[in-house]
Amino acid sequence: MWQGNYSKLFIDGEWTAPSTSETVAVISPYTEEPIAHVAVGTRADIDAAAQAARRAFDTGPWPRMPLTERLAILRRLVDLLEANEQTMAELVTSEMGCPITQSIGIQAQRPRAILASAIDMAGDYPFDVVRDAPTGRARVTREAVGVVAAIVPWNAPHLITMMKLAPALITGCTVVLKPSPETPLDAYLFADLAQQAGLPNGVLNVVTAHRDVSEYLVTHPAIDKVSFTGSTGAGRRVGALCGELVRRCTLELGGKSAAIILDDADVDAAVRYLVNAGYRNTGQVCSAKTRVVVPRGLAKDLVDGLAAAVAPLPVGDPFDPTTEFGPLVTARHRDRVEGYLAAGLAEGARAALGGGRPGALNRGWFVEPTLFTGVQRDMQIAQEEIFGPVLSVLEYDDEDDAIAIANDSQYGLNGAIFSADVDHAVALADRIRTGTVEINGNPVGLAAPVGGFKTSGIGRELGPEGFDPFTELKSVGLPR
Repeated sequence: MWQGNYSKLFIDGEWTAPSTSETVAVISPYTEEPIAHVAVGTRADIDAAAQAARRAFDTGPWPRMPLTERLAILRRLVDLLEANEQTMAELVTSEMGCPITQSIGIQAQRPRAILASAIDMAGDYPFDVVRDAPTGRARVTREAVGVVAAIVPWNAPHLITMMKLAPALITGCTVVLKPSPETPLDAYLFADLAQQAGLPNGVLNVVTAHRDVSEYLVTHPAIDKVSFTGSTGAGRRVGALCGELVRRCTLELGGKSAAIILDDADVDAAVRYLVNAGYRNTGQVCSAKTRVVVPRGLAKDLVDGLAAAVAPLPVGDPFDPTTEFGPLVTARHRDRVEGYLAAGLAEGARAALGGGRPGALNRGWFVEPTLFTGVQRDMQIAQEEIFGPVLSVLEYDDEDDAIAIANDSQYGLNGAIFSADVDHAVALADRIRTGTVEINGNPVGLAAPVGGFKTSGIGRELGPEGFDPFTELKSVGLPR
């Protein structure tokens, strides 16, 4: 495994000794043993990182470079990311337990593709346009918003880092990146590669910190914008702090996404889709389709097919390329997921698959991939985000009932519809209150924005709209 200088922080283009000797142990969720000890930042370290980013924005070259020069540096970063994809995947698998084949695709290749896609879209983004109207002529520019606090969670750390940093860096912002203490190792490698690519000093700063120091970063006077991904509860706190300061913020929060199977759907295709869309990364995905909404007449076929498809999938060593389900990220999180398993059974749901811990594994924070049937829409497992390999099947009587079930959630992040009639499915998608709907398993791709309605968040990431939160609009009146 790649060994960074984990005893230091990346501040102002240098690996810098922290203000204290405190470290946090990064624990393998598979072996339950420490794999690294990483420096933990204090308020003094946040001060140093935020002030470095402030100087880099106010007086440094990055925001003043022509866009073509920034993009040239970021293209070098794309090349370095591609050359280090295996190493990045191994780091993420080590720190959070994502199966290695999924880490390669999701945690390494996709972030590189996000940056490359954003670079390609930047040339068409309206950074500087002139608008004419009978009432006046204006030059409308989109300037970098300033210094960004990018706060990322543990479930897909490098992927979510790139969703924030690609648009932030392209638009000319500078960044303080705050990785989760559970999964900071990938951020060290990313900082090293960014330095190799030629990112000027202070443009990217990386400080691992606990919650209280993270809140200090959110409220730091040098910060102009906060981009946060995490739980809805934590997002409420971040939003409240930013609201008090009238500080720009983007919140990408939780989900409880529904996949609606219509009467004319291809059940086998829906099953293949749900194995990935519901269970990938051991269910630790905010956009996972964890509520399967199916007509009563198809419920048995769907449940039998899904149970048959998932039951033989290997659970175990995340570095084994045959493994499909790795451990959960921490013992505490496993306890949380097991609490939901118990709650589902207590409320009357039935486990058609799983429901406990794998009996053959005596180490690692594992739970079995689980499929609940007999789930009612008001049950805890149907309403709350579990963030584990747990799917709930809810049966419906007609399409209006299906839409009502799908919308009966505080969340509105993602969703899916399966039907032989694509036009009809698209029409139904307009009735679902979510930021994304996938028809017959078709993803929206990197050119489309993603984000949530309701308590799933504020703002969007990816696509050209992903640049918007990192810019400020300015209008200048021009003579005709």
